[in-house]
Amino acid sequence: MVKRREELERLNDQSDEDLQAEAARLKESLFRLNFKLALGEVDAIKNVRQEKKSLARIRTIMREREVQAATK
Repeated sequence: MVKRREELERLNDQSDEDLQAEAARLKESLFRLNFKLALGEVDAIKNVRQEKKSLARIRTIMREREVQAATK
């Protein structure tokens, strides 16, 4: 498991296109995990939480970049 600080550093180093691709991958993963939850797989809950947090981090970084570009 990647630590939060390491994940943030990795995400901050990525380009906007890479972040968008990662966000799309996480959305697809969440979609599949929700099916597993519906089928009753208990261990999917932890993965759902991790994926949601990662997606939120990516969206936050993308938004920060948008705001920073708009103020320049």
